[in-house]
This record gives sequence, structure tokens and C-alpha cells, in this order.
Amino acid sequence: MSECYEYVPHRLLRKRVRDIASGVEGELMAVINENVSDTGIERWVELAYIRGGSGREFTTDVGNVEPAGR
Repeated sequence: MSECYEYVPHRLLRKRVRDIASGVEGELMAVINENVSDTGIERWVELAYIRGGSGREFTTDVGNVEPAGR
């Protein structure tokens, strides 16, 4: 897999957010359009990188991100 990605602007960068898939809250650190394919056919997805309370970052689909406290 080639290391292909690009940063994407997002209105919630550096804000407290919630991943609706897991219910975990944290700070949105980056949104990256990333080639996640391990074959010769490219597959691009927008991944949100969220830093949780433990300090570890996890990824989720950008469509799963909403402002915390809703």
C-alpha cells in the first residue's frame, strides 16, 4: 500500500467531539483523506482522528463525528 493521504479542513478541528459509532468523546485532531486499500485498486476514505481522554488517538469515519454534549 502506498502512503497516500491529504489533510482535509473540518469545522470541528481542535474541538471536543463524540464518535457516534462508539460513543467515545475526545478532541478532533485531524481529518485525513486516506487511501486504505491494500490492493492495486485505490480506495479513499475520510478518516477523523480523535484523541480520547487517555491521550491515545483512534480513527472513525468522518460522518460519525458530532460536537460533544448533544
